[in-house]
Amino acid sequence: MNDNNSLAGKTALVTGGSRGIGAAIVRRLASEGVAVAFTYAASPAAADELVTGIAANGGTAVAIKADSAEPAEVQAAVAQTAQWFGRLDILVNNAGIIGNGTVDNYALADFDRIVAVNVRAVFVAVQAALVHMGEGGRIITTGSVAADRTGFAGSSAYSMSKAAVAGLTRGMARDLGPRGITVNVVQPGPTETDIVSDESVRERLRPMMALGRMGSGDEVASLVAYLARPEASYITGAALTVDGGYLA
Repeated sequence: MNDNNSLAGKTALVTGGSRGIGAAIVRRLASEGVAVAFTYAASPAAADELVTGIAANGGTAVAIKADSAEPAEVQAAVAQTAQWFGRLDILVNNAGIIGNGTVDNYALADFDRIVAVNVRAVFVAVQAALVHMGEGGRIITTGSVAADRTGFAGSSAYSMSKAAVAGLTRGMARDLGPRGITVNVVQPGPTETDIVSDESVRERLRPMMALGRMGSGDEVASLVAYLARPEASYITGAALTVDGGYLA
C-alpha cells in the first residue's frame, strides 16, 4: 500500500466492537496499524478474547464497557479513548440493536430504545469525538440496507432508525466538510453473524442476494478500512452498500 494511504499510527474508537461486524472492523483496523478502542455492553468474555487476539498479532486494542443507550457512557468512552491515545482520528459508530415487531404491537419502550442506540448514540458520539478530532478525521457509521428496503414485515422501527442514520450522515457531512472531516455510512446487507444464527433464516435470505450468498463481517470491514484511509478523502455524505446485490 502507498505510504500516503497507510493507517499506521492512527487511532480509532469502534462502538459495539466485541462481536460480529464490529469485531471484524476492530481486527481489520488493528491489522493495519491503528490503535483501536472499542465498546461492548454485555459480552466481556468476547471483548477480552478480541483484545488478547489482537495483542498476539502485534496490534493494540482496548475494551471499554459502555451501553450506547446511555449518553454519558458514550461520552465517557470517547474521552477515555482520547486520553489513552492522545487524540482520535477515526470514529466508527457500529453499536446497534434489532427490534422486530409490527406497528400494531410494538412497545413504545422498545421504540425509544432502538432510537436511543441506533440514532441518538451516533449523534452523541460524534459530538464528543469532535473535541478530539482534527482535519483528516473520519466518521463512519454502520447502517443497513433496511434504510432503503425493509424486505420483511415487522422491521418498521429498525428500518426507520437506519434511514435516520443515513439522513444524519448527510447533514453532518455538510457541517464537517469545512473542517476536513468526512462522514459516511456503510450499509451492509444480510451478513453471517450471530445476529442471524438460525440456519433456516439464512437459507431464506441467501436467494435474495444477486450473488446467492450472505456477506461476511470481514467484507464490511474492508469498506470501513477504505473509508478511513487518506485516499477516501473525497468521499463524504455517502451511503455505501455492501449487500451482494440485495438492492440490485
